[in-house]
Amino acid sequence: MALVHEFERSGNWLFRRRSWLPLFLVAAGILILWGGNRQAGSFNLRDEMVFLAISLTGEIIRILTVGFAPQGTSGRNTSAGQVAWELNETGAYSLVRHPLYAGNFLMWLGPVLFLRSAWFTVIFILVYWLYYERIMFAEEQFLRRKFGEKYDEYSSKVYPIIPFKFNFLPPALPFSLRNVLKREYHSFVNIFLIFAALDISRNYFLTGRLFITDIWIWLTCGAGIIWLIIRLIHKFTDWLEVEGR
Repeated sequence: MALVHEFERSGNWLFRRRSWLPLFLVAAGILILWGGNRQAGSFNLRDEMVFLAISLTGEIIRILTVGFAPQGTSGRNTSAGQVAWELNETGAYSLVRHPLYAGNFLMWLGPVLFLRSAWFTVIFILVYWLYYERIMFAEEQFLRRKFGEKYDEYSSKVYPIIPFKFNFLPPALPFSLRNVLKREYHSFVNIFLIFAALDISRNYFLTGRLFITDIWIWLTCGAGIIWLIIRLIHKFTDWLEVEGR
């Protein structure tokens, strides 16, 4: 099999299973906390709020991408494969071709930094790049076949994931908060659940007792309440449904 076909095949396989990546990273993080320098990971409010801020910055990037995205683009479906009803070239997509993956990187960088392991941070960056490089390759092959020269022209002007150029084009659609709430409430609460899991693991390895630090209790409970409210609205009403989104 030619490499171009192998890259696309493996990229599509990873695309459909990309929601499993967090589970492997959390498991690896817990192992790092268990086997590393445990005292180096002692609770530090300032540092951990910085790590949380990095993750929330990634979520903000996702929000600014999803909030302006039309229906049939920026999909999150992990089983249906690639979906693109039209080519996004405005808003976040005028800065980078894959803004959601840039947001995902920052969302995961926060918990990785929580581990206070320089070597694991380097490994994470390399693994993340190799993992998503295949996904981005498969996605771009799909878009090239669907949109042809239009996509080639777009990709020649916009970098994949780091905005080396800032030729910003205003979004074609207005911001939709309801679309963001419908699509991002799981990602939002997962940030706090992951930090809470790492905090519990860290505390257990340091003290031999299972407990969660007060600040992570309050933050995780607050995020959980927000998640529950949005979940109930989504399940029992159609308020989050927006035409054309």
